[in-house]
Amino acid sequence: MAEPLLPNDSSAFPQMAGGRDAHEAAAHLTNAIAEGKHQVPAVPPPLVCKPRQLESWRVFKIMSEFVEGFELLGRYGLAVTFFGTVRPTFESHFYDEATELAGRLAKHGFAIITGGAAGIMKAANKGAYEAGGSSVGMNIRLESNQEANKYLTDYMLFDHFFVRKVMLTFASEVYIYFPGGFGTLDEFFEIVTLIQTKKIQPVPIVLYGKEYWTPLIEFFKNKLLAEHQAIDPEDLDIFHLVDSVDEAYDYIIKNVHC
Repeated sequence: MAEPLLPNDSSAFPQMAGGRDAHEAAAHLTNAIAEGKHQVPAVPPPLVCKPRQLESWRVFKIMSEFVEGFELLGRYGLAVTFFGTVRPTFESHFYDEATELAGRLAKHGFAIITGGAAGIMKAANKGAYEAGGSSVGMNIRLESNQEANKYLTDYMLFDHFFVRKVMLTFASEVYIYFPGGFGTLDEFFEIVTLIQTKKIQPVPIVLYGKEYWTPLIEFFKNKLLAEHQAIDPEDLDIFHLVDSVDEAYDYIIKNVHC
């Protein structure tokens, strides 16, 4: 029979067991990290749905990704994160406009942060790079080999999506969402939910492309708000819809206060 992920007795959680010293829990984590440091496989396997044993190497890998990610972000002040499709299947003007907008923001002093791969991410990094600005990629290791684009001046490769999402959540003073697929929508809902629940301070959220985003916004208004009251009216003010580079740039410059 597999060993449990963590011991079942309460002594494994001293901070929860009658006020016992929390150093035992810290020591348990420290030992797991130290042990795992020497066990990280060259190609880490994916997480299982419900791990039954503590994988020391994975604990170390997760912790090291957090540390390296925060160190990377600490190198930059004012920043903007671009999200959008990795694929070349949307209208070509979106890629051109991502490049133009990123270039203008880079010249204004923003570091441009993306997922570091192709599509809209590459377009935004290209704009920053050609403008002489900081062009940062936070890529994810995938079976499809999502390679880093050539316009990066700084880069990190993650194995864990959830660590990467934390980094992107803390990365910037403004977030711009171009059209994309599941990943783009996931990242949009992540930030919107954190603002709605006041887990992070409100920051400008820009949705670029009215034709793409309007059906989703109408769903928010008609289904979530009007029919079910699943959100509050002010939740619709968390994001701002634009349809041009000028609109996006002017809104960002006016609303970023740091």
